[in-house]
Amino acid sequence: MLDLFLNSTEATELLGTQFSAVLTPGCVLYLYGELGTGKTTLARGLLRGLGHLGIVKSPTFTLFETYQLRDWNLFHWDLYRLEDPEELEYLGLRDQLDGEAILLVEWPERGKGKLPAADVKVTLSYYGEHRSCQLEGCSLAGDGLIALLSS
Repeated sequence: MLDLFLNSTEATELLGTQFSAVLTPGCVLYLYGELGTGKTTLARGLLRGLGHLGIVKSPTFTLFETYQLRDWNLFHWDLYRLEDPEELEYLGLRDQLDGEAILLVEWPERGKGKLPAADVKVTLSYYGEHRSCQLEGCSLAGDGLIALLSS
């Protein structure tokens, strides 16, 4: 487990960029945190680090956004508005689980039982006017990613 202090939006984006340097296709990241704690900001930094030059918007209303990166896709899900985990079947989640795509899921607790297991759980929290971030490896791959980030 790795605990970090994020004193600005830029620090949150930078963490995402650093994360992008160690990610590999097939990784599943769960993003936890209250509204406004920086989940989409972290995703923006991660996508920028992977070479995405376009706009990165919160998929709150679309439920997911697809980004073509290098030789794989990144699917950014926001399940905040999901009413039932069964909806993920109709939205095509299974088609995205090809072992080559990166899956980034905000509000994963709303998809419980239908999502693949996380490699890394990222929890963003308010810390006064700033944010704290806890990274927890949930697989061998996830533990390896966190070890690379902390070195």
